[in-house]
Amino acid sequence: MKKKFKCEIDCAACAAKVEDAIKKIEGVEDASVNFLTQKFMLSAPDDQFDDILKKAIKAGKKIESDFEVEC
Repeated sequence: MKKKFKCEIDCAACAAKVEDAIKKIEGVEDASVNFLTQKFMLSAPDDQFDDILKKAIKAGKKIESDFEVEC
């Protein structure tokens, strides 16, 4: 499953760091965090998607405390 979400991130460097961290999560097929459009895309298996999304948001918040995702 591939879904896009509106997100809030403060800078391009932070977006790159968050994207790298999310891509390292087991089960993530692909991910992108775009600072300019304030969009977050996650691709993961359907049966694990919700769990991986929670892990991705948690990983993002560890790097950038202001990282928010509208689900």
